[in-house]
Amino acid sequence: MKKLLFSLILFAGAIAFSPAAPAWAQAVPPQMAYLMFCATCHGKTGAGDGPQAATLSTHPRNFTDCATMGKISDEVIFKAIKFGGAAVNLSPEMPAWGSAMPDDEVKSLEAYVRSFCKK
Repeated sequence: MKKLLFSLILFAGAIAFSPAAPAWAQAVPPQMAYLMFCATCHGKTGAGDGPQAATLSTHPRNFTDCATMGKISDEVIFKAIKFGGAAVNLSPEMPAWGSAMPDDEVKSLEAYVRSFCKK
């Protein structure tokens, strides 16, 4: 019985973390991804005032600043999330999150970041 239970746990883990895992096993809502990966620097409301912001040499982007955000393409936001700030000539302190989420989740997070700008 223990061997069967162990096998089922291993099988479930393999499905959940496999690159070809079903959508229900991988999909993370963008709000959750933002809180997990971004809010510590960019703040819960996207104003660049997260608890780690003061420790950085470059102030995190304020996503609520519509004038600035309007000048940044979706491609730059996507690349900054996926490959880190240095990949788009921004702060190297911005980490790359591409290995933590698939491209469709990066794209959803990009759209969520845009939602902080309320015109």
